[in-house]
Amino acid sequence: MVIDLQLSYLLIGFSALNLLAFFIMLADKIKSARTGTRRISEGLLFFLATAFGSLGVYLGMFVFRHKTQKWYFLLGIPLLIAQNVALLYLAYILWTQPDLLPLKDLLVF
Repeated sequence: MVIDLQLSYLLIGFSALNLLAFFIMLADKIKSARTGTRRISEGLLFFLATAFGSLGVYLGMFVFRHKTQKWYFLLGIPLLIAQNVALLYLAYILWTQPDLLPLKDLLVF
C-alpha cells in the first residue's frame, strides 16, 4: 500500500498528538493517586481531545481506568473522535485537491 507524502504528514502529526494525550492521561492518573498534588484539569483533557488527541484520551481512559465514571467523558470523547476523523479527512482532501477550495486563488500552496 502506497501512502502519499501529505497523508503521511497528517498521520505523523495525528499520532504524535495522540501519544501526548495518552501520556497526559497517565500523568493525571498518577497524580490522582497522590494526595495534595496539582491535577491536570478536565478542560485541558477535553482541549487535547478536540485538538486531534481524542484517540489518545480515549485509550488512556480505558487502559488506565481513568475518567471512565464521568458521563461527559464517555459521551464526549467518542463524539470528538468522530469530529477528529472528519476534519482529518477534510484536511487531506483539501490538501491534495486544492481546486476544491472556493477561494483557492487567495491561498498560496
